[in-house]
Amino acid sequence: MPLVGLVVVSHSRALARAAVSLASEMLHDSPVRIAVAAGLDEDTLGTDAVAIKEAIEQVDGPAGVVVLMDLGSAVLSAELALELLEDPDARDRITLSAGPLVEGLVVAAVAAAGGARRVEVAAEAQNALLGKAAQLTPSGVAPSTEVAPTTQADEPVTVTGEFTVANIHGLHARPAARLVSELRGLDAQVRLRNLSTGAGPLPAGSLSRVATLGALRGHRVEVLASGRQATEAVEQVLALAARQFDEPLDDATESAQAPVPVQSGQARSGQAQSGQAQSGQARRAGPLPASPGIGIGPVRLLTYAPPASAPAAARRGQPSSPADEWRHVETALAAVRGEIGRHQALARQTGPQEARIFDAHLLLLDDDEVIADVKARLASGADAVTAWVDALAVVERQWSELEDPYLRARAEDVRAVGAQVVSTLAGAAPVAMSGPGVLVAKELTPGQAAELDRDCVQGIVLADGSPSSHAAILARSRGIPAVVDAGSDVLGLAEGTLVALDGSTGELIVDPPAATVAEFRRRAAELAARQSEHRAAAGTPARTADGARVEVAANVGSRADALTAAADGADSAGLVRTEFLFLDREVAPDVEEQVAEYLAIAEALPGRRITLRTLDVGGDKPLSYLPMPAEDNPFLGHRGIRLTLDRRELLLVQLTAICEVARQAPVNVLFPMVSTVTELRQARRVLDEAAGVRGLPEGLRVGVMVEVPAAALKIATFLPHLDFLSVGTNDLTQYTLAAERGNAAVAALFDPLDPGVLRLIGRVCEVAGPVPVAVCGEVAADPAAVPLLIGLGARELSVSPRSVPSVKARVRELDVARCAALARTALDLEDAAAVRELVGSALSC
Repeated sequence: MPLVGLVVVSHSRALARAAVSLASEMLHDSPVRIAVAAGLDEDTLGTDAVAIKEAIEQVDGPAGVVVLMDLGSAVLSAELALELLEDPDARDRITLSAGPLVEGLVVAAVAAAGGARRVEVAAEAQNALLGKAAQLTPSGVAPSTEVAPTTQADEPVTVTGEFTVANIHGLHARPAARLVSELRGLDAQVRLRNLSTGAGPLPAGSLSRVATLGALRGHRVEVLASGRQATEAVEQVLALAARQFDEPLDDATESAQAPVPVQSGQARSGQAQSGQAQSGQARRAGPLPASPGIGIGPVRLLTYAPPASAPAAARRGQPSSPADEWRHVETALAAVRGEIGRHQALARQTGPQEARIFDAHLLLLDDDEVIADVKARLASGADAVTAWVDALAVVERQWSELEDPYLRARAEDVRAVGAQVVSTLAGAAPVAMSGPGVLVAKELTPGQAAELDRDCVQGIVLADGSPSSHAAILARSRGIPAVVDAGSDVLGLAEGTLVALDGSTGELIVDPPAATVAEFRRRAAELAARQSEHRAAAGTPARTADGARVEVAANVGSRADALTAAADGADSAGLVRTEFLFLDREVAPDVEEQVAEYLAIAEALPGRRITLRTLDVGGDKPLSYLPMPAEDNPFLGHRGIRLTLDRRELLLVQLTAICEVARQAPVNVLFPMVSTVTELRQARRVLDEAAGVRGLPEGLRVGVMVEVPAAALKIATFLPHLDFLSVGTNDLTQYTLAAERGNAAVAALFDPLDPGVLRLIGRVCEVAGPVPVAVCGEVAADPAAVPLLIGLGARELSVSPRSVPSVKARVRELDVARCAALARTALDLEDAAAVRELVGSALSC
């Protein structure tokens, strides 16, 4: 008897294989055919309609096929796959199931193995969650204190909650994308209302609408949800808001600097001019500095193929119909998803924040309101290109009309996605530069920025845009000099015209005379020479002028970071942020996975010590598989060692992995957020248990992060239990000055060079005696801070990998005795500004 075939469609190939493995355990060698169409490759998330079509054909037979999908574009891709089937009769044998992927697959496989018909298999999958729902949804469940259900006559129950936006730039594209992703898959209808402005309510499942809520930092937002999982939806939104939508508060882009006029034929020197003209004159137009560095070269323009105006089906020589045009749109969307997935993979090599830029792009492709608008326009007779362009224009106009300039700039996401889809619909060739030089364009999509060849692009000049644009962020991360908002005149420059730009000041000079070119080349040569000199010497130890050794380590969060650190001459990994392994997943990593990842980092820095900080999450950055209540002040809450001691098994598994790695490589273990000796003793007991009968590995050193002022003041009580100390200046500063480092309202207070913070660092170094003290945090790479830290007694500075060469060069310029005298003077000054002025004047003499 023929059996129903099954197809598993998922964004993740690993998830699909795991689900099939689980379902296979129930089959007992039954010949049910199950095919997988998941991921764009082994590592890239996404779905591919062609792969789904091939999977369907692989398991198709007289009994038909049931297709199970995870979420979002998986459904769209599966629908397109049916249209791509060459056998029109096959479409009638295929059922797209609305059942849950994992539970649905298990019961569908069992039903298929028992000879059930296709309709019965699909029904079993559809009902797969009924048992769980009956078990876990008792009547009369009381809502949490964070959410309040409200009812009105003849209306469904609405659960409400409220949060205050903490993100520096409000709910812009990236946090909005994170919010939309969080709600996908929940059986709830969620809306948002901006209580501070009255905007809304708007559907929370639509990125195009959430971003137009205009929710800025400090705005109060109400969450309203109805449906079976309304309470869970509101709780998840509140928890996500409490951790700033998983966007680091200290990851703000640089603020726009003063504009500088485009100049022709004359050189400028000095700083960027003020953005305000004198005597009440209008603001002068001109470029804004966006990415530091000097760029000199011929203009290279990007040309875009104009979209064809005729309906797509007609261009293919076929009769045009709304169905034909929609299939063309679906094909283009699938192709662009794959392209964006590739761009995201490229950006991930630079860093996770750069990769998250593309989350909003992927969500826009699946936005229900955008898709519905496109379908409505097609039904009214529009062709594919026109329907898509007009639908996206509505969203772009909504975003560009927002009051906040940063949120307004996020309209670039709509334009970027729109241009990609239009280019695919029109069959246009990818844009490319004609040769090496300075790229000049109206604007640059993040995808284009991610693919730029650093050896070919000598600089970037954009007619539009802002220093906070995603293209500017990616240019900075790739070290390409850039200016933005240069005005439409630059688009009229002829191909090959020589230009010179300074991405640090915003200077842009068109067709410069020989003397100006020589000046820019001199500045570029000086910068390159300094960088080259620093890199050349980075592999040797950093010693002060009077012979004191200062170890310059790197803060890393992945094997890629460690490879960069090794190339840039880091003496060690002064901080490995192990939480990279625990975030964005459904279960915690086991011992084997952790050992493999930590060893990969150690092997990237052969022979050099790596400091593995135990899991530092909780409060402001909880784990999805570690439910925690929302906290009023998460920065002072249940986090770091406080959390892992309460989740002892989590800590034990991690310390077991660290001990295993320490038997193969030089390793430090570092406990974060320690406030009391009792916490340290408890952590060491777990470490002893993890070491087992073999005992602690030889050479494993134990330390704590000094982040809490109380720990710094009583540091002597910790010393008998420690081998080293690491001062975490970011948290120590915010706790000492009562100034949250991500709060713009108190940003002026947050400066690690405040004498109060320096006194705490000095006390730790003084009392520590022979116990080595490292300083970890952004301040360790601050040229003004390095002499003070050395003068206070720190002998290890842990910085970002690319800062290592310059920090080592700074160390070699200093004299310990002079630094100590400078530090003593600084401790008696009134504020950080006075300290910085002192350092600047003392070391310029």
